[in-house]
Amino acid sequence: MKVTREAKTAILVIGAILMFIWGYSFLKGRDLFNSYKTYYVVYNNVEGLSPSAPVTLNGLVVGKVNSIAFRDTVQGTLVIELQVKTDFPISKTSAAILYEPGLGISGKQIAIAPDLKNHTQAENGDYLKSRLEPGMLAVVSDKLAPLQTKIEATVVSADSLLHNINNVIDRQTQENLRTAIYEMSLTMKEFNKAAKTLNGTISGNKANIDATMANLNRTSGNFAAISDSINQANLGATMKKLDASLANVDKIMNDVQSGKGTLGKFLKDEAMYDNLRDASEELKELMADFKNNPKRYVHFSVFGKKNTPYTEEKKKK
Repeated sequence: MKVTREAKTAILVIGAILMFIWGYSFLKGRDLFNSYKTYYVVYNNVEGLSPSAPVTLNGLVVGKVNSIAFRDTVQGTLVIELQVKTDFPISKTSAAILYEPGLGISGKQIAIAPDLKNHTQAENGDYLKSRLEPGMLAVVSDKLAPLQTKIEATVVSADSLLHNINNVIDRQTQENLRTAIYEMSLTMKEFNKAAKTLNGTISGNKANIDATMANLNRTSGNFAAISDSINQANLGATMKKLDASLANVDKIMNDVQSGKGTLGKFLKDEAMYDNLRDASEELKELMADFKNNPKRYVHFSVFGKKNTPYTEEKKKK
């Protein structure tokens, strides 16, 4: 059978059209020779998500994002068309999670989280639940936001502090600081010289220092010996005797205070005190009278003459 030129031309044209359709579909991310299921999911914001982004299920790539378009121009919601090919059952209540893998260099992806409790499988063209999962950069940004605020406040405080320091440290203050530092350097040099001198003095008097330390050691030994002697002197018995003596003295003092004994009566008996005072006064008067009138008490005769009675002389008026 001979094929005419027109038939060949028609076959080529039809083949070209089919190749064009297949190529266009391939470039759009569709494979005409594979059986994909199409699911839809709605998001308010899909920043970072691009067409042909992979769709994963438990980490396994099972499809891709086919298209992104506005669903509602008033609210600005977006509808995402997903092409998924997998034998794993995806229920109607499964969720499509928009997340940012890693550091987000490759853009965002969509992961399907199947609802294993629901056994009703999603049909071609069904809408899945949408869910957002913050990426690593978003989490880090949220954590760093308070730190950034504190750093900014610290920088402002440091700037104010430096400004105040610049206002305080004028040229005169700077000169004073230079002078103080220079004088401190001179002081350290003098201290170094003094330290060298002290080292020389110690080196020159090392023998005397050694002798002094030896004497100190001997003194310490003597003190230890004295301490041992005192320890062996039975201080406990001596202290007990001293306590007994003090107790006796304390008893005597209590007896005296209570008026017992001769000394106690002497100190506490007022009648005895008055008698002693009167006797003292009478003795004083007797001594005065003996001094003024000795003849009244002493009679002296050389030749044994009989004593004449004493007659009191009348006082002249």
